[in-house]
Amino acid sequence: MTAICPACVELPPLEIDPAKSKVAAPQTLLLSLPSIHCAACISGVERTLQAVPGVSQARVNLTQKRATVQSQPYVNAASLVAALAAAGFAAQPLDPETIAATATDATARNLVLRIAVAGFAMMNVMLLSVAVWAGAEDATRDLFHWVSAMIAIPAVGFCAQPFFASAVAAVRVGRVNMDVPITLAITLAVCMSVFEVTQGGLHAYFDAALSLTFFLLIGRFLDHRARMAARSAADELAALETPRAMRICGDTEENVAIAALAIGDRIRVVPGTRIPVDGRIIEGQTDLDRALLTGESMPVRAGSGDAVHAGEVTLTGPLVIELTALGRDSTLHRLRALVEVAERARSRYASLADKAAGLYVPLVHAVALLAFCGWYFLSGDLRLAVNIAVAVLIITCPCALALAIPAVSTVATGRLFRRGILVKSPTALERLCDVDQVVFDKTGTLTKGTPSLDEGHGLSQAQFALAATLARGSAHPLARALADTARRRGTPSVVLSQVCEYPGRGVEAVFEGRRVRLGSADWLGVPGIDRLATWVDDGQLPPLPLCFNDTLREGAAETVARLEAMGLPVTLLSGDNAANVAHVAGQAGIALALSNVGPEEKLAYISKLSDAGIRVLMVGDGLNDTAALGAAHVSASPAAAVDASRAVADVVLLRDDLRALPDMLDLAHLARRRMRQNLWIAAIYNAVAVPVAVLGFVTPLIAALAMSGSSIFVSLNAVRMKSS
Repeated sequence: MTAICPACVELPPLEIDPAKSKVAAPQTLLLSLPSIHCAACISGVERTLQAVPGVSQARVNLTQKRATVQSQPYVNAASLVAALAAAGFAAQPLDPETIAATATDATARNLVLRIAVAGFAMMNVMLLSVAVWAGAEDATRDLFHWVSAMIAIPAVGFCAQPFFASAVAAVRVGRVNMDVPITLAITLAVCMSVFEVTQGGLHAYFDAALSLTFFLLIGRFLDHRARMAARSAADELAALETPRAMRICGDTEENVAIAALAIGDRIRVVPGTRIPVDGRIIEGQTDLDRALLTGESMPVRAGSGDAVHAGEVTLTGPLVIELTALGRDSTLHRLRALVEVAERARSRYASLADKAAGLYVPLVHAVALLAFCGWYFLSGDLRLAVNIAVAVLIITCPCALALAIPAVSTVATGRLFRRGILVKSPTALERLCDVDQVVFDKTGTLTKGTPSLDEGHGLSQAQFALAATLARGSAHPLARALADTARRRGTPSVVLSQVCEYPGRGVEAVFEGRRVRLGSADWLGVPGIDRLATWVDDGQLPPLPLCFNDTLREGAAETVARLEAMGLPVTLLSGDNAANVAHVAGQAGIALALSNVGPEEKLAYISKLSDAGIRVLMVGDGLNDTAALGAAHVSASPAAAVDASRAVADVVLLRDDLRALPDMLDLAHLARRRMRQNLWIAAIYNAVAVPVAVLGFVTPLIAALAMSGSSIFVSLNAVRMKSS
């Protein structure tokens, strides 16, 4: 066994070639920063990164929790991650090519532009219409109609393209969607108006076509904004796959892309970095942090011959790893495939608007067709029959229906955001109302994921000072927690010599001529206890334990009690060992707790509940939770979770307080009541307006005004949620 001194564990060297660096094009590196949360974090990360030699610029995006770094080609992501870790910031490299696809949202900008053009054209055409209504006649009226046509025709042609394209695509495959009656109404209103203008008619309906387009575009934008908040979790998982590795080639090492590796190649992984591939340890010992993949709260010891997996983090010792799996055979790829399957299954959920549209569209077409046929049969006047059919299509055009759901969702999600809850999915509020059971992950979700020292440790001040000084020589989470506690207490350090860390075991040093150690029970030769603990040997007395607790998140126990009071059973599902899981479940008041549950087992458990008709709210934060989050009826993730979990979750909890969950469920029920009220308003409006239009008492202009009024009414009903 070889002892490794922390001073000898160096960061990956920056192989700087000054001549090359002067002419080489700069590169862009992306880093995920899951733990940043404020402006101080932004400045701290940027300052740390810009201090690294070769980095020319570093910019942090707090919303996406990412840093974009411009640097010389000789700078590698591992060096940046190590620099941030030394400054206290957790970081992970992301693949820029994988993540680039989600960087922009051209569709939203396109919709805003169309809304602006439609609104501007509508107001100008309505001003001209006012002159006609006021009594303009003959040549003056015809001139105003032609000017309206010159404004409206290109405006409608540009602004209504999203509806036209969607309707054409639906008809081509033999189906009908909400955009088909919209397209018919707009097209017929414009065509009928052009015909009336060429015939010197009294009325034109360009303002009706533009007002339809304007209100419907607003509904489309609200819906799109909600949908684009959710990014693909599968893409995030792909981006987490470390893009490069240090391959060992004889006596040299080279930084290569993962795609260039082959089975049997050997790579070097330094402490504090994520393992990029599945493989087997050939050389070295370390403590492996597997929390993101398995949910284990504490690192596990790994040495020569042990298997390691992509996504795990080596904490305390450098490793040489021989590759055993790449591509589709890797752990991360299999997890990514599970997430894709789960997301596809959940995407089949039908929203209230979709269900309403399924009944609405064929009914509208049938009524308009019957109105046309009936009036043509009774009067023989084709022009009159077309006018009445157009009026029916416009007055029944689903503006109110298109706004009923997005308007409520926008108000509700804004209210939740002010409470520290980000709702990403457009149907999340509806699905939250159906929840029958809540399932929590443990580490990092129900608990903070960081151990805290048990105050009743029984050590003297001298022993505690010795243990804390030893802890400062280790990267193990228990050692860091002990060192942080001592720092907060102002505990003085003692003078140690010959400090060495034994990866996977502990820290050893010489104090006042005797050997002292801090580490695991088996290393110190004492029987273990059923607690999360590290042991200190002062070289005089028998080793004594320092016990730690996995601290519950603020409001966790209160949240569980409130959920149970709402009739929602709570289950704890964790990959951690039985003792830790039982301890946390007891603190939180959870009766059913399952331990040692891997990603596949979590997915199977959620799927089994779903097959039994139980709709689950899953709350998790790690890579091992992503498949279960995707399979659940609705899912939530803390803001400090890995990017992949936040991406697949329908809801992100921005504050470190689980008490937001019951509040979110209450507001979701209120939002669905408002949605249903809006749908009833739209239905009642149509029930009154359609017979009037069919009987010929409504012109297309009056129909457009009535449609606009119903749209405004449902929007005002949605705004009532702000004060509810």
